[in-house]
Amino acid sequence: MSAAAVKLKLVETHAGPLPPRVAAVAAAEHVRKAEAVPPAPTKPAVVFARWIGRGIAQALPALIVTLVLLLIWELACSGPKASLPAPSKIWMESRDLITQPFFVNGPQDIGLGWRILTSLQRVAIGFGLAAIVGVLMGALVGQSQWAMRGLDPIFQVLRTVPPLAWLPISLAAFRDSAPSAIFVIFITAIWPVIINTAVGIRNIPQDYRNVAAVLRLNHAEFFWRIMIPSAAPYIFTGLRIGIGLSWLAIVAAEMLTGGVGIGFFIWDAWNSSKLSDIVVALIYIGVVGFVLDRIVAALGTLATRGTAAA
Repeated sequence: MSAAAVKLKLVETHAGPLPPRVAAVAAAEHVRKAEAVPPAPTKPAVVFARWIGRGIAQALPALIVTLVLLLIWELACSGPKASLPAPSKIWMESRDLITQPFFVNGPQDIGLGWRILTSLQRVAIGFGLAAIVGVLMGALVGQSQWAMRGLDPIFQVLRTVPPLAWLPISLAAFRDSAPSAIFVIFITAIWPVIINTAVGIRNIPQDYRNVAAVLRLNHAEFFWRIMIPSAAPYIFTGLRIGIGLSWLAIVAAEMLTGGVGIGFFIWDAWNSSKLSDIVVALIYIGVVGFVLDRIVAALGTLATRGTAAA
């Protein structure tokens, strides 16, 4: 007796005799499943080709729009009375900055890659401090009603102060441009981290708090096992906002404090009437800012397993 007949017999045993039409359909289905050949495993080359195809399909619209915008830009700025350089002129005048980002010809004559790394070093220190202090302060404000009533109004006032307004205070306090720029980054990035962390802590479900009370978790255990995992989507939302503000603040601060950062390069190029160099630097700044945002977003997705803040 075939496997299909055995299965059909078992069905009839438990459910009684089947109608002829139903029995025929059931038998045909069992035969089809028994004779079905399992699909062959997909080859790695095929998987890679599909991945490349999806990447091209996703990047194609942005590439087309970029080419159209460059064409419009070229046509609009090619005339003799144009005040801004066309893309072709930028390529001719600033080719070395584009193709050789890490050249070194002197203390101030270095590539944009080195300048970006200098600015990123300051951002890493200032933003790292803002992330640590912001999460701790946000947890305090979100967990304690007394702290929220006492500190939240102060935070709401200070966060509206423009980043560059802090620069004279930081220069007077530190008397050095490097720590002053780091302080400006810190004071700019900390507010969204505090506010979003506090909101996430206040939105922890009461069931989680009840479980923590039953397990008799101390404050440190409650912080690491309950508060941080539950508020992680909110925390990383604040971190994404903070990293963007940090990158904006360092460029603006370096224009005034000097040094070898990307911000001072833009200001120096303006004083030298090198508009093409400024445009290239702006493209570098935009690309680096996008990469920083994607890195923090990827870390947030990994830490929260894709859970979004409500």
